[in-house]
Amino acid sequence: MATPNGLARIETTGKKKQDNGVWYDDSSAPVRAQTIDELHSLQRKRSAPSTPKRSAPTTPIKGGAHSPFAVAISEEERHTQQMQSISASLASLTRETGPKVVKGDPAAKGEAAAQGAPSTPRAHQQHRHPAAPAIAVSDSSLKFTHVLNNLSPAELYEQAIKYEKGSFITSTGALATLSGAKTGRSPRDKRVVKDEVTAQDLWWGKGSPNIEMDEKTFLINRERAVDYLNSLEKVFVNDQYLNWDPENRIKVRIISARAYHSLFMHNMCIRPTDEELEDFGTPDFTIYNAGQFPCNRYTHYMTSSTSIDLNLARREMVIMGTQYAGEMKKGLFGVMHYLMPKRGILSLHSGCNMGKDGDVALFFGLSGTGKTTLSTDHNRLLIGDDEHCWSDNGVSNIEGGCYAKCIDLAQEKEPDIWNAIKFGTVLENVVFDEHTREVDYADNSVTENTRAAYPIEYIPNAKIPCVGPHPKNVILLACDAFGVLPPVSKLNLAQTMYHFISGYTALVAGTEDGIKEPQATFSACFGAAFIMLHPTKYAAMLAEKMQKYGATGWLVNTGWSGGRYGVGKRIRLPYTRKIIDAIHSGELLTANYQKTEVFGLEIPTEINGVPSEILDPINTWTDKAAYKENLLRLGGLFKKNFEVFASYKIGDDSSLTDEILAAGPNF
Repeated sequence: MATPNGLARIETTGKKKQDNGVWYDDSSAPVRAQTIDELHSLQRKRSAPSTPKRSAPTTPIKGGAHSPFAVAISEEERHTQQMQSISASLASLTRETGPKVVKGDPAAKGEAAAQGAPSTPRAHQQHRHPAAPAIAVSDSSLKFTHVLNNLSPAELYEQAIKYEKGSFITSTGALATLSGAKTGRSPRDKRVVKDEVTAQDLWWGKGSPNIEMDEKTFLINRERAVDYLNSLEKVFVNDQYLNWDPENRIKVRIISARAYHSLFMHNMCIRPTDEELEDFGTPDFTIYNAGQFPCNRYTHYMTSSTSIDLNLARREMVIMGTQYAGEMKKGLFGVMHYLMPKRGILSLHSGCNMGKDGDVALFFGLSGTGKTTLSTDHNRLLIGDDEHCWSDNGVSNIEGGCYAKCIDLAQEKEPDIWNAIKFGTVLENVVFDEHTREVDYADNSVTENTRAAYPIEYIPNAKIPCVGPHPKNVILLACDAFGVLPPVSKLNLAQTMYHFISGYTALVAGTEDGIKEPQATFSACFGAAFIMLHPTKYAAMLAEKMQKYGATGWLVNTGWSGGRYGVGKRIRLPYTRKIIDAIHSGELLTANYQKTEVFGLEIPTEINGVPSEILDPINTWTDKAAYKENLLRLGGLFKKNFEVFASYKIGDDSSLTDEILAAGPNF
């Protein structure tokens, strides 16, 4: 739902703070169902009594009255067969190399066999004959597992609808499906193997999202996942790319048990051509998604039946106990946050668009700041909405698709997203009419975190390929519910690093029991849940590239003016758009500036189309003492948040950290 000025409503639902201080805006909330049948009943909304009765499906039904499609065997029979296969697989002593998911291309067959590593079959073998998929013998040598390689969306639709309960085609042609009990990410269950290399490279400890595990535990979970995949009648394999920059792209292989997961990654990663598939070779990174099967809760480091495990040395990820597809997307983003900086490439959790003259802008912001709204501009080309790399070649999108929130989606507010929900799009956990299959985007019966995953080419003004020249503007968005940050400030490099590391916005809890206090929220680098290195390293890389390529940093407040939340009003969206336009055009580079107290921000005295009195927030407050009180309070919260970063050194030198600290609030 949007506020009257068109910006997204600020919510705290689904936003949880972990014990280590890291905020996550799409972490999993308890599912609103106790059984799988209850979950399915939530997904399908009964028509109103006045609705004329339609004819019922005529497909013969086996396995329950609620199933609208025929299934080959009952769920009980399938479960029994799977458990028997698992038992047989557990008896095997030859599971070390994992499932034989592919045969290997002729050129690399000898090498792959010598190393015990799987390689890729020729594209024509996997892509043009889905009716006769490749068959690989599982390690137990007691059964066959059909391996479905790189199926098309139409083929994946067929697989999902025929074999996955809860999969339906909506009225616009999208595939609606359910992610099970987990309707968001499980950050407390995500772990990274800590070895000699990662112990030095990665950010560990207070404030870090990285939870450690050891190599042995990873291998135990990996073997359990592989055994489960081997026990199935079929598995799905995607061979795809990350990063549109051809010099720095990463080859990934995703092995999953669900057609829904395969279609999701088909949309979210970059799709190779048939020729590229023929020469794909050995992947740089592999995901084993056994999300339908739980980990062993009694295994060391485990705290639940869910575990998302990352081994950077083996270049592997294992998923167990959660079917939420976003774990794969964000897991690979974490991998890019590790691999790209090692090449001198900055990985960024940001939106990115480009003007007609080739001027590129990066947009950073947490949920509710207006990042999606402001980076979506019909006068500019969309390079990407979420994940990017900045190399010496310019900026490039990491992904091949978009993963948009759907709650309260409306055609008049988000026409591009609305029109992208068509055949090929995956809709997660939405509610639809039982007969018409029309989706009710306001219905949160299953979860608030409803999502749509679609290829980026479904957006009309997407730039294909998704690359651009070096950014001219780096825009940091904050929704300040304290009402004390200016609508726009020009930042120097040290200030850009400080506010980039801080990753600030503010949340308000709602008005059920009256007006609540604003709650400051900080997420390092505007994506603390996904970064692997210390935030200062990313900030230093950002400043280096901005300086090298002449980019300017901006802090834009889309929050309150004239008072804090409950007293003042949210800054009007048309004014914010005028500010963004003035940044794009270069108007603000030649404006006159004055400096604010406490934060020391440079604010323009005049912008075309924006009332001058709102540019300095103190002018809009009737109670000047209350303004000063809230300003000092917010400055104190910034300082407290930054304490975890204050002692960081790059080598033996603390001068960079000292410079960044000096760019923060002073009082």
